[in-house]
Amino acid sequence: MLIGEYQHTVDEKGRVALPAKFRKSLTEGVVVTKGLDSCLHFYPPEQWRRFAEKITQLPSNKLGFVRLMLSQANHCDIDSQGRILIPSLLLEKAGIKHKAVIVGLHTRGELWSEDGWREYLSKMEGQKDAIAEELGELNLL
Repeated sequence: MLIGEYQHTVDEKGRVALPAKFRKSLTEGVVVTKGLDSCLHFYPPEQWRRFAEKITQLPSNKLGFVRLMLSQANHCDIDSQGRILIPSLLLEKAGIKHKAVIVGLHTRGELWSEDGWREYLSKMEGQKDAIAEELGELNLL
């Protein structure tokens, strides 16, 4: 299970260390792709297979989304120091330079630039009352 928020640095080669708590769930490496927000998504390979199977079943008018997610996906092995090498194109698209935030979302993780994550959290703080109301209506709170 991937949960929590972690601050990490990205080295000059584009490597970032995954949180030690995540590595137990990621023995086969990860699949990294561009996310829908200004971040990268990473999946354990089995979760990626499930996700890819689902999105390839989308109607043809969603082909752009399918292309976006699948064409930019890369399998990244985890080295002996717990790092993954992220392609520079993906780092650029997410605005990640030196400092990164890794966020666990149960079955997938996200990799954000430090500034992008702060902006996102600030935006969500402003919406928390409305979100709480919607969750209450769904009996999730």
